[in-house]
Amino acid sequence: MSEQFTDRGAVSLCYETFGDPTDPALLLIMGVGTQMVAWREGFRQMLVGRGFFVSRFDNRDCGRSTSMEGPVPTTRELLTRRIKHVPYRLADMADDAAGLLDHLGVQKAHIVGASMGGMIAQHFAMRYPARTLTMTSIMSTVGGRVAGAPKLAVIPMFLSAPPQDRQGYVERAVKLFRAVGSKRLFDEEFVRQTIELSWDRGVNNAGTGRQMAAITADGKRTKRLAAVTAPTLVIHGKDDRLVTPSGGRATARAIKGARLQMVDDMGHDLPRPVWPTLVTAIVENTERATDEEVVASAT
Repeated sequence: MSEQFTDRGAVSLCYETFGDPTDPALLLIMGVGTQMVAWREGFRQMLVGRGFFVSRFDNRDCGRSTSMEGPVPTTRELLTRRIKHVPYRLADMADDAAGLLDHLGVQKAHIVGASMGGMIAQHFAMRYPARTLTMTSIMSTVGGRVAGAPKLAVIPMFLSAPPQDRQGYVERAVKLFRAVGSKRLFDEEFVRQTIELSWDRGVNNAGTGRQMAAITADGKRTKRLAAVTAPTLVIHGKDDRLVTPSGGRATARAIKGARLQMVDDMGHDLPRPVWPTLVTAIVENTERATDEEVVASAT
């Protein structure tokens, strides 16, 4: 289905859906500054083929969704974790996801998030327990300074200002993903395709900064995550250098009954060779939802 829009108050979300709307719903949430197109077609179709009605969307301040107002945090604010002005919170972004489900007429869904999307998924599960069939948190963490802290070598790369021209932007982003992505499985042409498509749809560098403010301002979620009751899967790459594996382990410890799956050769990305592993794990987690809940979600 082609891109569509739904207005939720001051926020307009760009989204797409795939599959049969009568199948159980599965919502994909992407990470900081990353557009919905990063959920690549092959990955989505694997999920559709396993019997899910799949939706993806651009978070606020990203892609073709609404660019918000408000100052961008400085490098000093991010490093000291003292943000003077936070235009919105991760909880607001979880509310955006709920609003999209409302628009789609979906009562309950399996919620799957990657990186910041995993944080949003965590908030969704906390705020909307009755609407969360299951939750999957991929390459994410619980917040705070320690768990999941990035390798020092990658920090300067993310704090440098991105070029304003297409070629410069694409080359910088490829370099970033090479630094934090799956080393053995890195496919430059595949990564480049996603970045070029993102540029052509419209990049929002200021929005990425505001999303970073929302992440930083959220603080540590460990105690709050005890409220999550949905069957939870935590997936993390063993080679992740942006959100290091301790973030995944901390997330799994914080949520009662959570299953942790560490993936060999996976960094902070979703390389094609690991898709079958990820999809199988996600589907197995969805099977932990009760039959009554799944039936209710598709009616």
